[in-house]
Amino acid sequence: MARIPSIGRPPVRPAPKAAAPTPTGRKPGAPRNAKVSEETPYHHGDLHDALLKAAETVLERDGLGGLTLRAVAREAGVSHAAPTHHFGDLTGLVSELAAIGFRQFNAAMSAAGAIDAPPLLRAMARAKAYVAYAQAHPGMYGLMFRTERLDMTRPSLHEAASASFAGLAGAVGVSRQEQISEQALSLEQAAAIARAWSLVHGFTTLLLDGRLADILRRLPKGTDAAMLLDAMLRLTVGRPPRP
Repeated sequence: MARIPSIGRPPVRPAPKAAAPTPTGRKPGAPRNAKVSEETPYHHGDLHDALLKAAETVLERDGLGGLTLRAVAREAGVSHAAPTHHFGDLTGLVSELAAIGFRQFNAAMSAAGAIDAPPLLRAMARAKAYVAYAQAHPGMYGLMFRTERLDMTRPSLHEAASASFAGLAGAVGVSRQEQISEQALSLEQAAAIARAWSLVHGFTTLLLDGRLADILRRLPKGTDAAMLLDAMLRLTVGRPPRP
């Protein structure tokens, strides 16, 4: 005799097997752009660059104190282990990020110094580009000069930082009308380089820290920091010859 199922109770059927996860950790049918959880492996096509972009975003938004591996992973939407996989530790990550900053920094000053103008004006244009970059990227600028947080032996950072110094030495050499080799400096050459760097870096640091506000408020109305920098540079390196 055929068995009659109980009224109101559907026949019991075996539960379907769970679909196996794909190699990327995404379940079949799940959207590819779904946010990755802490347990899900990273999914970016170029995660190395994505992490560095996320790190720059965190740095400029939250400062160096807020730049952690977990914060970067969270910003990029990937597993918290992803930054470690690509950079080893936080020092590795911030060192690669600083290398990017130096390359951007160098490109900005090189472009500014390439104008068709006398050496003095080209040197002033480079100095203004220095300050402008720092104002546009204060977090990155601050990181670039935090040597205690960086691994200067990493090839990318060492190369970018060395190129920055070479650009400074070259610009000072042009202003002095002499060839300067950054590998071997005379005392006078070193003094000229340190003087130029101290001048612009000091101004930039005071500006970013808001320490020039008191001077600016004492100046005629409409005088801004750019005008103060221009006057300072002309007074320092561009005194007209006496008749």
